[in-house]
Amino acid sequence: MAVPDVVVVGSATRDLSETDARGWMLGGGVTFGALALSRLGLRTGVILGVDTDAATARELNLIRGAGAEIVEVPLTNGPIFTNVETLAGRIQTCGSLSDPVPVEALPKGWERAPAWVFAPIASEIPDDWVDVPTADACVAFAWQGILRELAPGERVRPRAPGPSPFLERADILAFSRHDVPSDLSIRDIGAWVGDECDVLLTAGLLGGMLIRFRAGRIAGARAYPSVPSLDEVDPTGAGDTMLAGLVAARLVAGDEAQVDGHDIFTGAADSSLLVEGPGMNSVPTFARLMARIYGKA
Repeated sequence: MAVPDVVVVGSATRDLSETDARGWMLGGGVTFGALALSRLGLRTGVILGVDTDAATARELNLIRGAGAEIVEVPLTNGPIFTNVETLAGRIQTCGSLSDPVPVEALPKGWERAPAWVFAPIASEIPDDWVDVPTADACVAFAWQGILRELAPGERVRPRAPGPSPFLERADILAFSRHDVPSDLSIRDIGAWVGDECDVLLTAGLLGGMLIRFRAGRIAGARAYPSVPSLDEVDPTGAGDTMLAGLVAARLVAGDEAQVDGHDIFTGAADSSLLVEGPGMNSVPTFARLMARIYGKA
C-alpha cells in the first residue's frame, strides 16, 4: 500500500459470546474504526494487535475485503471481555489484559499519513506513538481505552481522567458520557488538551456535543441530535463508527466538513446504521451512509 489516508492503531478484542460458535466475536475500536473508514472509501492502514485466536478471526476478512491493509502484531496476551447489556448500561468483565502494540510495527512511509485514529481498548498503545504522526497530521484519540481499570476476572472499573501525552497531541478527542465521572467539567479537559482540540462527547440516543478548545479555552460548541435508527440491535462499536465518520468527512471535505456540522452529522448517521445489526457485519458502506443522510434508508 502507498501511504495510507489514515492509520488506525490498537488491539483487537475477543468479546465472549454464547451466540457465536467460536465462543467469542472480534471487537475493539480499532476493528470497527478500520472497517468503517475503509467502507467509506479511505485508504486505510491498520496496526492491529492480535492474540493467537484473534489472528484467525473471519472478521479480519471483512476489513481486508473493504480494502484496508492490516499489519498484524502478534500478542501473547490479547484483551478479552465479557459484555452484558442492562437498562443501566453495559456491565463489562475483563478476561485478559493486552500486551503493548510497539511503534516498531509501523511500516516505513506510513508515518506520513495525513490522519490517525488511536483506538486503545486496554491502555495497550505506548506513549511513544504520539511522536510518530507529522505535525500537520490530524490525530484522533478514543479516550475510553485509557479510562478503565482492568484486572483479569474482575469487573471493569472507571479510572480517573487526567493528563496524557495523547490528549496533548489529539486534534480530536472522543469519548462517551459514560466514560467519565458525571462531575467532570468540560472546562477541566481544557487543561489537558493541546492548543487546538475538538472534543467529541457522545451520549447515545441523546446525541452529543462537539466542543472546540483553543489555547485551553472553549472557543465554540455545537450540540447535535442522534440520527434515528430503524431498530437498535447491538450498540457495540457505535462510538468508534461515529468517530470514523467524522474523521472521514474531514479528510474528504476539509474545513468545509465543519460548516453546519456536516462532519458530526456524517458520524452520527454512520453510527445509526451500525446499531441496526449485530457486530461488524453491520458497519455501513458508503452507499448505505448516503442513503441514510439523504433520507432514503
